[in-house]
Amino acid sequence: MSGTRASNDLDEGLEIMTSTSPATGTGLDAATLERAIADALATVRRNVDAFGSRYPDDTTTDGRYALRPADRGIPLGGNRGWTTTFWTGLRWLAWELSGEEAFRAAAAADTADFARRVREAEDLDTHDLGFLYSLTAVAAWRLEQDADARDAAVLAAEHLMRRFLEPAGIIQAWGDLQDPAQRGRTIIDSLMNMPLLTWAGEQTGEERYPDAVRRHTAQLREHILRADDSTFHTFYWDAETGEALRGGTEQGAADESCWARGQAWGVYGFAMNYRVTGDERLLEAARRCADYFVAHLPADRVPFWDLIYTDGADAPRDSSSGAIAVNGLLVLAEVETDPARAAWAVETAHAILASLIEHYTPERPEDSDALLLHGVYDLPKDVGVDEGNLWGDYFYLEALMRVARPNWRAYW
Repeated sequence: MSGTRASNDLDEGLEIMTSTSPATGTGLDAATLERAIADALATVRRNVDAFGSRYPDDTTTDGRYALRPADRGIPLGGNRGWTTTFWTGLRWLAWELSGEEAFRAAAAADTADFARRVREAEDLDTHDLGFLYSLTAVAAWRLEQDADARDAAVLAAEHLMRRFLEPAGIIQAWGDLQDPAQRGRTIIDSLMNMPLLTWAGEQTGEERYPDAVRRHTAQLREHILRADDSTFHTFYWDAETGEALRGGTEQGAADESCWARGQAWGVYGFAMNYRVTGDERLLEAARRCADYFVAHLPADRVPFWDLIYTDGADAPRDSSSGAIAVNGLLVLAEVETDPARAAWAVETAHAILASLIEHYTPERPEDSDALLLHGVYDLPKDVGVDEGNLWGDYFYLEALMRVARPNWRAYW
């Protein structure tokens, strides 16, 4: 993609956004959007120069990303954990939005490192292989037809399938498959890891991949979504019998509360998986998650870290949950069969995004390494509270991309 082509695409997208203008009163117009994208690109550009091929930690400290700590033989700034993918995804998005070669080169170099990581089987004991390889290797294949990246992504999908537990019909979330503390456990985030399997099925023609997606998403629809339309963060099954056991939380306020980021994953993940499975229950699940999420937003439309908190509460916000929900609502609008609900989803997404731009971004790009401020990683463990984080940055820029260029092809 040349710089001219990318710039033209952005201009055309902004024109489309203006001609199909968001609902009056959201505060999201073409000028606001263009300024937000320019500020975001300035931060990504500075971070490319500052970090090079090294990866930052999950969250900022006082607005600045430190290098990812060394761990288990992986050096300082090395590629480990589940969030490095968002750093690379930001670079692919920045390239598509700007056409600048420095962004493409940085993203391609990262993607080669992800190929190395999966081939060397380094830090792969997680369902987050879907996150890790959708925004890196799959993106490189879709954007550049990178055959090496394609092979790495298929290998990652094969590793992910090793976590599929019969007869529970779920993919285990965390840890060694023999770890009794994690055995039979999945989490709502796992919905976002399914697109790697969908893509692998398309690439290989092997039915086991989409079959795992259908079974796993059906189990989450049945058990992780509660009767009141809120969601559990985690849920356990008996790995031997397949019996559904109990829900709980790891990062929410309580087992029966509603962790905001989990609910946002539900909106996005159920809508995205409905698109590929055609399972009407998943569309209904996405609607229910969206209704609950939006009904529990405070006045400025950006959630507290857990949805039990409302206006007046002395609790941190989680901007990253808002950014995820914006994307989820826009995907829901695309797959909606009810035009009125689709219009509501777009209007609500624009209102949340406008608030993020106005209230949750740095006044100047150089004020922070993060694109999005006031996020929460894990409040119960006091990790990344009221800080920027890599996934918040990524989903914020993805949201800007979706609104600026409605025909953009997602990496998921």
